[in-house]
Amino acid sequence: MMSDDHTQKESILLVDDNPINLQVLFQTLEGMGCRMLVAKDGQTALTIADKKLPDLILLDIMMPGMDGYEVCRRLKSRPLTQNIPVIFLSALSETEDKVKGLNIGAVDYITKPFQPEEVIARVNTHLTIHRLKSEVQTQKDQLEQELKTVSDLQCDLLPEKLPDIDGLELAVYYETSRYAGGDYYDFSEMPDNRLGILMADAEGHSAPAAVRMAMTRALFSAYPSAPSDPADVLTYLNRHLCKVVEPSFITALYMVYDAHQQLMQMANAGHPPPLIYHVSDGAVTTWSMRGLFPMGIDLYDHVPVSEKKLEKGDRLLLYTDGVTERFNPAGEMYGEQRLIKQFAAGPAGNTKDILDGIIYDVEKFADGQSADDDQVLLVVVVE
Repeated sequence: MMSDDHTQKESILLVDDNPINLQVLFQTLEGMGCRMLVAKDGQTALTIADKKLPDLILLDIMMPGMDGYEVCRRLKSRPLTQNIPVIFLSALSETEDKVKGLNIGAVDYITKPFQPEEVIARVNTHLTIHRLKSEVQTQKDQLEQELKTVSDLQCDLLPEKLPDIDGLELAVYYETSRYAGGDYYDFSEMPDNRLGILMADAEGHSAPAAVRMAMTRALFSAYPSAPSDPADVLTYLNRHLCKVVEPSFITALYMVYDAHQQLMQMANAGHPPPLIYHVSDGAVTTWSMRGLFPMGIDLYDHVPVSEKKLEKGDRLLLYTDGVTERFNPAGEMYGEQRLIKQFAAGPAGNTKDILDGIIYDVEKFADGQSADDDQVLLVVVVE
């Protein structure tokens, strides 16, 4: 049985049809403490590479049957072996031969007859590079796993299900640009068939934004009474965020819907204003109002509140700026006007179909261009 130390040694695969060359290479490199693997032809080399995954391959070019160029091509075409560095060995000294090898995927070239010092120096260099690449990849994988954990935890902070309020139908879409993000939505069901709706967007992306999002969620959950006053809710959130997130900021809007009166109240802190589809004339308007600067910058002196009487069939669209600021490959931005047009064209009543239509239109516009920002869409329909 091999010891743990031995199994952890770096390995080098030597490939040459000439036994003398193999012996010279073996003797030159055995003092480096690496595990030496040997193949006398191309097919054997491929088989060993697949099974043993060496850290470096020294590959002769001029071999009967499958030459070194073809071996290298096959190595680079296989996901399992494509990252193994290959150094070509050959008596060919023309520049075009070396360029051909490098273009196929080799990292270096050693010319026969071998000079031991050169062989050792080049092998050491490429083993070090390979080792560092492996360490970087390992750290990258660990980071991605940590970010995936952050993403999973963040999703746990979002509402498990949409609230059930008489006279109101909801549909939501949530997507981060990376593993985790700063966009956030939440609800608070209150007595007398009232519903609080919070949407927020923390500055930045990934883990830092996710932390700010989590703080906002914690503060909203800790609100000391029923969150029925939009002005007081934003004042409360901002006061506490100013203590912990300076100089970062968080845009937000908070709405309270009274189903009995079909009345919606809203306070806005630097967030994109909602869109309203009016069933009476089929028009879409922007719910603009005198708002505030984002939360987390400074305390508010006064928080204005706007209210609107809604009718059966009216619908609202709340969103974060990652939707309207989605780009396509030509560098064009989706923009508010496209969003308004698609929102107006949505089918009556069915919130999921309305939402799916918007998502499809945004993705079609983006034409495969990945999102640079998080995206949240919330459709609200009065029944």
